[in-house]
Amino acid sequence: MKKTKLIYITIAATLIVGSCKQENLLLVPPTVVPPVVVVPSKGTADFTKFVSIGNSFVAGMQSNALFNTSQANSLAKILAKQFESVGGSTTFNQPDINSVNGFNPIQSRLDLGLVLGRLVLFDPDGPTGPRTPAPYPAKYPGAAAVTCPSPVSATPALKAPYNTADLPGAYAGDKAALNNFGVPLIYLGQTLTPFTGAPANPNPPAAPINPAYSPFYARFASSPGVSTIVGDAKTAAGSFYLIWLGFDDVLLYAATGAANDGQPTPPAGTYPMTSSAAFSGQFDALMNTLLTGTTFNGVVGNIPYFYSLPYFYTVPWNTITLDAGTATTLTTNLANNYNAFLDGMVTNLIITDVERTKRRLNFVAGKNGVLLSDDVGYATGGLTDLSPFMTGPYAGLLPYALARQATSTDLVPLAAGSVLGTCNGGAAAIWGVSFPLPDNLILTQPETGAIKARTDEYNTKISAVVAASGGRLALADVNKAYADLVTNKAFVGDGVMITPSFAPPTGAYSEDGLHPNNRGYAFTANVFIDAINAKFTAVIPKANLALYGITGLPVNP
Repeated sequence: MKKTKLIYITIAATLIVGSCKQENLLLVPPTVVPPVVVVPSKGTADFTKFVSIGNSFVAGMQSNALFNTSQANSLAKILAKQFESVGGSTTFNQPDINSVNGFNPIQSRLDLGLVLGRLVLFDPDGPTGPRTPAPYPAKYPGAAAVTCPSPVSATPALKAPYNTADLPGAYAGDKAALNNFGVPLIYLGQTLTPFTGAPANPNPPAAPINPAYSPFYARFASSPGVSTIVGDAKTAAGSFYLIWLGFDDVLLYAATGAANDGQPTPPAGTYPMTSSAAFSGQFDALMNTLLTGTTFNGVVGNIPYFYSLPYFYTVPWNTITLDAGTATTLTTNLANNYNAFLDGMVTNLIITDVERTKRRLNFVAGKNGVLLSDDVGYATGGLTDLSPFMTGPYAGLLPYALARQATSTDLVPLAAGSVLGTCNGGAAAIWGVSFPLPDNLILTQPETGAIKARTDEYNTKISAVVAASGGRLALADVNKAYADLVTNKAFVGDGVMITPSFAPPTGAYSEDGLHPNNRGYAFTANVFIDAINAKFTAVIPKANLALYGITGLPVNP
């Protein structure tokens, strides 16, 4: 990995005074301004017992996993630490995972016996190798250097202890004493059903798979298959609650390329987006359950726009860099044939001239848009499916039935980074260059707009419920805080700077580009503290960002 030398330059200004006569200077002692002493205060709230309910962010997930260090720096844990100065308990019990690298539920394949742990940044060639770490996991140095089948040797395996993982075992502690009911990767609706803690397949092979099952909740549910997350959280009888749910109802859909969009057979590993009507009913049910018969105060977080997370903007839409020779080869072997076929589709009134312009391939020396497969339906922002016409002499164009090159309105999720520039199996085709990326690895502008609109609908509902709580709840505008971090490109506080990326040493996010790292969670905790202080006239000290760690440097073989 290349080393960057940072050179700090101090500019000394020399004051030259020319005068025939030297004036006498009157030395006046400087005015000493005493520091402002801030006395912590709970205001009108009671922090005697703090209880949290939420999804991955509340649980402390980082790097696609829940592990010891991430859990110790969860959003809820950091808030509990700050509440100690205003009467909060020094004890905050979480369902400890007891695993150094944890369990990665997103990329593990239990059906194949593949159990993976947390992600780490990895430099396969070491500090002096030719393939220095890209901003995203790239297997090859560039598309122009790839031939298929590829002669490039296999990437070295990740060394111990970073290659270990553990399936989450049952929580051995006192379930009745828990404070944190944050559960990774759950929809809002999963907090309301006992199936979330029930077996994944209660009577194999006769019974169907239980889609609501969460191994993270099942391990600490008070009564697996009977209790619910919201019921357990209410039974904990807190005097103050953190409630942050609903993010995964849009985020999981976005992170899998918005590919689960009503198709008869959605791609494996994709997630649906909860409808606004369902979300509204579920949020009412959640809050009614918690608020009825209780007197606690609390803070509720709203839903950030998904594209404020580096997972969605780290890989540029025009990341394909070609030399002149490769661009010419692609033009001759692919673009000319495909574009001529599009001309025929216009002549035969199958597509419009406008759609042809949108679809034409143009390979140039330098940066090129990622080659992708768009959605079906030109009237709704996608493309016309041309597969019925790709027969006979045009059969070789079948993989390009929905092909076009990305534009600046498209988002390339981080998951595409490990695919771009690699061979499509043993075929002489390169993903994103001469062979289109599938829809689940791309977010188009209509998809982005739809997810944003759904997020706005969720946030309208959340704001309305908070406003109708009779002053019991504060609203933390996490959406604005995360958006401001992206707009301003950095935040400086406590002598440190954080940026909206996962690149050390300033990145506020963990290696997955979705969840904050320790310092990012402290930053998020301060957003909630601001809301609490404003609503309940409290004076809760903010978390010191400098005391929380960052994403580690890349590991070498």
